[in-house]
Amino acid sequence: MLELHGIKLKISKGVYEPAEDTFLLISALQKSDLKNKTVLEIGTGSGIIALFAARFAKSVLAVDINPEAIKYAKENAAQNKIKNIEILQSDLFENVKQKFDIIVFNPPYLPDEPLTADIALDGGPDGRKIIERFLRDVPKFLNPQGRILLLESSLSHYEKTLQHFEKIGFNAKIVAKEKFDWEALVVIEIKNTKSPQTQLDN
Repeated sequence: MLELHGIKLKISKGVYEPAEDTFLLISALQKSDLKNKTVLEIGTGSGIIALFAARFAKSVLAVDINPEAIKYAKENAAQNKIKNIEILQSDLFENVKQKFDIIVFNPPYLPDEPLTADIALDGGPDGRKIIERFLRDVPKFLNPQGRILLLESSLSHYEKTLQHFEKIGFNAKIVAKEKFDWEALVVIEIKNTKSPQTQLDN
């Protein structure tokens, strides 16, 4: 049992345990205005980020491809008596049916993890296999004036994400960063600056 930010967490070997990347993403969320916002977390794992957001947001949807993560996230929501959250199994946006004000994702970003074959870590040959799928679909699920908080690593070449959003007309910037001997972790904030009418026209 862990306790982070006043939230009690049951954890399992089969579910990603909160680590430095989790803490960096939460620190970025702490600086965000979550009041009256609808939030989607992709890849919720233990649920810690979604449960933290639910304290302040209007509502939270948390999804994960791992059924064991869903089980533990639901148990953690229940034991912390957090009710404005829905938790369901989904491969990225597969079972997501609506748009959100804020979308949060701590993706698998490590280049090939053949020794662990851990879906929470393995980002494919260049660390961007899951990230690129996310980038392709996320605009369809973001409200006008909405924001994305995406954690990435220097190992996954996060500058490619900044360039991607610049090309499609979104504002993207690094809002948190932590350096280690082997990598740098960053949180990228992406804003959808298009008005509802502009999106309709497109």
